[in-house]
Amino acid sequence: MEKNNLRYERKFFIQHFTKHDVESEIKLHPAVFFEIYCERRVNNIYLDSFDMGNYFDNVIGLEKRTKVRIRWYGDLLGDIDSPVLELKAKNGLVCKKTSFSLPGIRLDADFSNETLRDILKKSELSDRLKLDLGCLDIALLNTYRRRYYLSADKKYRLTLDSNLEFYGMASFKNRFLDRSIDHISVVLEVKYDKDYDAGANRITSCFPFRMTKSSKYITGVERLNLMKTYSHA
Repeated sequence: MEKNNLRYERKFFIQHFTKHDVESEIKLHPAVFFEIYCERRVNNIYLDSFDMGNYFDNVIGLEKRTKVRIRWYGDLLGDIDSPVLELKAKNGLVCKKTSFSLPGIRLDADFSNETLRDILKKSELSDRLKLDLGCLDIALLNTYRRRYYLSADKKYRLTLDSNLEFYGMASFKNRFLDRSIDHISVVLEVKYDKDYDAGANRITSCFPFRMTKSSKYITGVERLNLMKTYSHA
């Protein structure tokens, strides 16, 4: 089933406060945030063109940019029953995310670009979308823990991500040894519908953190590339 929404996203990439510190700030916030789901593991496979076009569009800060990923929850490896294809289009701070259900997959050492093509072929995606996605390759795997909060007036949502892990993805035979682990940094994100933008500063200004540009896809690619640079130095 296809789903889409239009919203603002504002992020804080936090390195000098612990996860516990950030959780305390959320609990003390005057908007009265309460947790709405149990903490769970979020996993993503990012797709990109052979020349990493989506990556570079985000790095140089194009106003209009796109990310393509396959998302699921729970265990990172093994059988994945309900993966979801997400197309995330951004225009400045405004984000539109469109989601499509995919057939079940298995993430193991045999997962490859050929596996990806087969998944897309078996899906119920439109022929046009299959054609557009057919030129993309697997680019990055990441996983993290996420907590979810909602303000008392139900206008603003927070997600808090921790235990960030990034894995390089090869076109075939993935052993998941090329990885970068960050269990110190946390990412706090404020999400809300366009209609509530006027009150968003009241939410963000109450946090003692600096708002930043933050993309787990960009962070993962850069961390892994840096590791490769040092390993060959």
